[in-house]
Amino acid sequence: MPTIEIRPATAADTSLVLEMIKGLAEYERLLDEVEATEDRVRQTLFGPDPSAETILACDGGTCAGFAVFFRTYSTFLAQPGLYLEDLFVRPEYRGRGIGLALLRHLAAIAHQRGYGRIEWGVLDWNQPAINFYESLGARPMTGWSKYRLSGEALTALGSAEG
Repeated sequence: MPTIEIRPATAADTSLVLEMIKGLAEYERLLDEVEATEDRVRQTLFGPDPSAETILACDGGTCAGFAVFFRTYSTFLAQPGLYLEDLFVRPEYRGRGIGLALLRHLAAIAHQRGYGRIEWGVLDWNQPAINFYESLGARPMTGWSKYRLSGEALTALGSAEG
């Protein structure tokens, strides 16, 4: 059985990262919401001011999964944290420990950087992911609702300043 290699994605991986984003979106039944292009991925992840970091899980030289994450900050801890934006393992590679390898790698990054926690969201219907996360000791944040302001609402609110 090939060894799983976790490595940082580079600009040369832009098309692969976009492919993984679309694979995740398809799994989450949100493919119609993907607006990402290779140019936007290259600029926002690998440009001069990256918005996030990406790691790839390779099995025998083939990309089997990925994770996209960025630094956050907790005022209560007075400490940075890591937000896991996306974690995806291709269907044909599930059950081989690749998701666990990605999360272990992220936990090591958080520890090495002195971060106080890792947080992420999961769709409420995604019971396999929920079971997996809870098996690792993760717990849902009860009493909190996630909000999003985007598109026209974001533009309207931003243009109303002044």
